[in-house]
Amino acid sequence: MLTGEIQVRVRYAETDRMGLLHHANYLVYFEQARTELLRDQGRTYKDIEDQGYYLVIAKIEIKYRSPAHYDDLLTIRTTVTRTSPIRLEHKYEVFRTGTLIAEGTSTLACVDREGKLQAMPDWLSGPQ
Repeated sequence: MLTGEIQVRVRYAETDRMGLLHHANYLVYFEQARTELLRDQGRTYKDIEDQGYYLVIAKIEIKYRSPAHYDDLLTIRTTVTRTSPIRLEHKYEVFRTGTLIAEGTSTLACVDREGKLQAMPDWLSGPQ
């Protein structure tokens, strides 16, 4: 399975009035982690889209275990857990100083410019 990690520091603008990371920002971090995992493979979303392939979120879930706070340094581990000709599934684990504070999953579907399902390029849908 393909796995990668990034680090993100919680910025003040990403927190709520209690100084906690707003729940919606986990989705932004997940996307950042997916993008960097792809970049680690020598590709970018721009490369894929320039070829006429678009990866859209079909399903996403998050389980919050403990809050993150302003200025926390978080590690997001992303793993490709399943691929198919038209779908790509990821697992996310968010750690603060080695403690798991959130986890999630996503399913991306591959569509064409008109939004119709299409097969992904072989290099993306093949065994990871």
